[in-house]
Amino acid sequence: MSGLTRSSDGLDERRRRILFRAWHRGMREMDLILGNFANAEIETLSDPDLDAFEELLEPEDQTVFSWISGTEPIPPEYDTPLFAQIRAFHLSGRGLPD
Repeated sequence: MSGLTRSSDGLDERRRRILFRAWHRGMREMDLILGNFANAEIETLSDPDLDAFEELLEPEDQTVFSWISGTEPIPPEYDTPLFAQIRAFHLSGRGLPD
């Protein structure tokens, strides 16, 4: 997968920024997990979900990856409905290339 596959055309500035940051994390695995989720869902996320997504972009990649993979417990402040949605999306394989 080459990365960003969704155009940011038609998105407001906040969604464009989140989409870019989701694809430019530093750790390729997190680019794929968060980037693919953002490609699929960015248009439909509510303002509270966008807040939660922006907060999830702050911790180190390896830390977030350990939460998503289940090797470390998720701190309560990050254990949001959006995090559960991202994890379910990842575990479903919907974001993986064919």
